[in-house]
Amino acid sequence: MTIPFHRTAIALALGLPLGLAAATAWAEPQADAPAGAALTEWPRIKSAIRTDAALEARVAEILKQMTLAQKLGQMTQAEIKSVTPDDVRKYYLGSIQNGGGSWPGNDKHASTAEWVKLADAFYDASMATDMAIKVPVIWGTDAVHGHNNVYGATLFPHNIGLGAMRDPALVHDIAAATARQVRATGIPWAYAPTIAVVRDDRWGRTYESFSEDPLLVKGYAAAYVDGMQGSLKGDGNVLVTAKHFMGDGGTENGKNTGVTKASERDMMNIHAQGYYGALGAGAQVVMASFNSWNDTTAGQDHGKVHGSRYMLTTILKEKMGFDGFVVSDWNGQGEVPGCRVDSCAQAINAGIDLMMAPEQWKAFIANTTADVEAGRIPMSRIDDAVTRILRVKLRAGLFGKRPSSNPYAGKDKALDARDLARRAVRESLVLLKNEGPALPLRSGKRILVVGKAADSMSSQTGGWTLTWQGTGNTNADFPNGVTILAALRAAAGSANVTYSADAKDVDPSAFDAVVAVVGEAPYAEGDGDIGLSSTLRHSARYPDDLAVLQAVHGKGKPVVTVFLSGRPLWVNDLLNLSDTFIAAWLPGTEGRGVADMLVSAKGAPSPDFRGTLSFSWPKSVCQTPLNVGDAGYAPLFAYGYGLRKGSRSHLGMLDATYPAGGCGNSTTYPVFGQADRASFPLRLRAGSAVLPLGADLNATFALPGVKASTAQVTQQQDAKLVIWTGPAVFEAHGERPLALSQAALKDGALQFETRVETAPSGRVLLGMTCAAQACGSPLDATRLFTGLVGKGRQVVKVPLACFTGRGVDLARVDTPFAVESTGTFSAAFAAVDVVGGAARDGDAVRCEDLR
Repeated sequence: MTIPFHRTAIALALGLPLGLAAATAWAEPQADAPAGAALTEWPRIKSAIRTDAALEARVAEILKQMTLAQKLGQMTQAEIKSVTPDDVRKYYLGSIQNGGGSWPGNDKHASTAEWVKLADAFYDASMATDMAIKVPVIWGTDAVHGHNNVYGATLFPHNIGLGAMRDPALVHDIAAATARQVRATGIPWAYAPTIAVVRDDRWGRTYESFSEDPLLVKGYAAAYVDGMQGSLKGDGNVLVTAKHFMGDGGTENGKNTGVTKASERDMMNIHAQGYYGALGAGAQVVMASFNSWNDTTAGQDHGKVHGSRYMLTTILKEKMGFDGFVVSDWNGQGEVPGCRVDSCAQAINAGIDLMMAPEQWKAFIANTTADVEAGRIPMSRIDDAVTRILRVKLRAGLFGKRPSSNPYAGKDKALDARDLARRAVRESLVLLKNEGPALPLRSGKRILVVGKAADSMSSQTGGWTLTWQGTGNTNADFPNGVTILAALRAAAGSANVTYSADAKDVDPSAFDAVVAVVGEAPYAEGDGDIGLSSTLRHSARYPDDLAVLQAVHGKGKPVVTVFLSGRPLWVNDLLNLSDTFIAAWLPGTEGRGVADMLVSAKGAPSPDFRGTLSFSWPKSVCQTPLNVGDAGYAPLFAYGYGLRKGSRSHLGMLDATYPAGGCGNSTTYPVFGQADRASFPLRLRAGSAVLPLGADLNATFALPGVKASTAQVTQQQDAKLVIWTGPAVFEAHGERPLALSQAALKDGALQFETRVETAPSGRVLLGMTCAAQACGSPLDATRLFTGLVGKGRQVVKVPLACFTGRGVDLARVDTPFAVESTGTFSAAFAAVDVVGGAARDGDAVRCEDLR
């Protein structure tokens, strides 16, 4: 039994229970399984793209004339920074790609014509090989919220916002528009959609998921594939990639590339649901996931997905009947135990067909050739992989079609989908609190806009935007985008809108209303992971957002807060300072969609909010995982919550207290870093002068004898470079003392990352101190820092016992990190934590070396 797409679409659009419609859409469940019942066996999926005997005969004809070198070339994908068109010709490469932040000629502002020119060059090279039958190269690209690597393209809300719309028909149209954008650059393959079902919002890719509800993800997956790929017959169709198979959204503690501990039944009923929708709609490519799978119920550890034959072949290809190809993720094969990025027979034998070996593709080909010749990879597996790749290329109509021959190729107009994006933004906004004036505000009202995110395209667009992490961008990189501030000025009249990023030196009482636009800075996987050592408390990472709301609250004028984020977060403190609070997610380049809901021209129809939460919203800082059906499910705002403009919330004052440190009995207690910038903020001291280091990452802070500026030790803007020219102190000081868990105390160490630029000319002291009164003496770290000069990034671990041995009372310490230099010295510092067990590490500093 199958249920057609339109029934799923109707159920989703109306917010109806999904079990009766979406649970069976596009899939053939096991015999006697009622619609919506939990699966106990893997279903076989009936693809919208059926087997074609003539095409299969063509695949076999090509395959039998290929040499081993040609076959392995087809199984290899290189990155455009590391490959030339002539390499494609010489090595018979089957695929190329551009990673996040990679463009033709390394030009971020490359035109569509330049993209197409390069696509033609690679295609022409694949047609110039000595193969008996020429096989076209295929170019893949990340296009996850529009064609996000391309200058001038309209960017849509990230998937978390689309999930809040409950509008699969609009998702279909967004996918179709994205496909046209991709075709405009001469590319026929997109790495989208992400169909993860996220269970822990600490994961840095939460915003790439449509929902915590597996059935909503399933219905959306089908709509997305149908919109982007269609039947592969239209000029605007491109191949999709269902990713990341499987369980990427279920890793323990939301850790990217981590371990998903789940029963097989949970895998098939939660994490696989999106694949039932995507494969049923005809998805031809599946990307393997970085995570591991440990079936804790059966006691079976399947290890890394990239190396699991059970997952990639038995489940996906055999049981579910997938006949397209599986592509690895970026160097994902290198994470399989015993493998390297350039050598992994296990991954190929497990079922990887096309290997993403972006830089080391030549070595991969050489090593895989040796593996085949030695019998470590059977020729039958090579032939199966190449058969699948050829099948997809033929189905996609790539043979005989130069990229520039597509009607959309080189057409800048195809990048423009602003009206569609604007509508998506309007539908995605979720009204969480409504105790202020009725929205929208009428034009002519005097509006004070505050918050640095109001005039930031980077904040609106988030990660996977022009660059991988979405960092390093300015408003000038979005020539067709509109910031929320610019949209508000256009809607309310520029003369009626005043902007102050930090709300300083401005009187809110002089205005009719305040609009605060605050939220997360851009991030992607890895950098965006919150981790076990921190909490969901937004203000811990962005204390300037709390400060700006404190500056405008209680001044007699309503405060409307627009919150930009890639996930639900604990914002009770911000909610208490707001009369109206809107979850705007990561809306993309169309800030006008936000302004449409805030300001209305006189006499114009007033739009209503229709967005509802596709993720549950936490009421405490450690309330994750938090999903419908969990034992003790008690969120602040439940899945499906969303007010309309005429509804009042009556929240009252929320509990804004939170525990110190991380969640649970964590071994890591954050002092200062990207996970927590607020508990122990940084400051400089020189004599009696004290200077807090504000939130402005572009500022330089200075006192006599010392200055500090933003730097990088591991990740972009993660550190402070401190330059001493005289006696001064650089320290992390909080209002409350440390509250270390027993796990952090046991064999604990003060751990920090550093890069020492110049050796100290005087003494350097390292302390954990108490501001009110002395509680021990600092350690002499002069020799330690002198020995690190010129060695690049170093992780220093100083046992807590070294400090307690000097009389430090850890229960009273409110300055857990203090570096004092008496002379010239310069070093960058980042990621300061107290880490349990680190004192036992072989590289921990010996106390006797700090005297």
